[in-house]
Amino acid sequence: MFKLLFSLSLAGFLCAAASGARVLAQQPAEVPDLRAGNALTLPADFREWVFLGAGLGMTYGPNAPAAGQPQAFTNVYVNPTSYRAFLTSGVWPDRTMFILEIRASASERSINRFGRFQADLSAVEVNLKDARLPGGWGFYDFGTKTAPVTPLPQTASCYACHRDNTAVEHTFVQFYPTLMEVARRHGTVKASYRDAPEAPAAAPR
Repeated sequence: MFKLLFSLSLAGFLCAAASGARVLAQQPAEVPDLRAGNALTLPADFREWVFLGAGLGMTYGPNAPAAGQPQAFTNVYVNPTSYRAFLTSGVWPDRTMFILEIRASASERSINRFGRFQADLSAVEVNLKDARLPGGWGFYDFGTKTAPVTPLPQTASCYACHRDNTAVEHTFVQFYPTLMEVARRHGTVKASYRDAPEAPAAAPR
């Protein structure tokens, strides 16, 4: 009887393991698909990745929405393997992909009367950590298309902005509170990072 129960249990375990293997095999590939000229293919399933957070009307520079123009939403996703690695080390591994989805905001649609919700897609951008790229980081602007695009030139402002203003490596971890806690716990917050921008120097009297 014991042998029979053991055999049945073993058979059940093997079936479950096989089923689990099939599930793992069906998971989306997270390896960046770089082609000639470091052109990147946008992962079709990035909205199934780890959602880090959303912003509304965020601007990093002097450019602000024109008067009366609705503010845009930004959704940020990161590939799951890199997310799990960051939780254990506070460091983003090579081949980490951050995907920024920019959407228009709308109001007073359907039953909504106040507040704003996400609407049409405006653009998709990628911040990629990859040793195959010059400097180890690349920024990609897909617009609303899905065809492969080459990285923005190293002279683009986003490279210097991410280098000088991010809390962890070239990533704005400061805008994701739970990840910032992880980075502080592991001691990986950059020494140059400041929670608030420096106040401009007072004009001489």
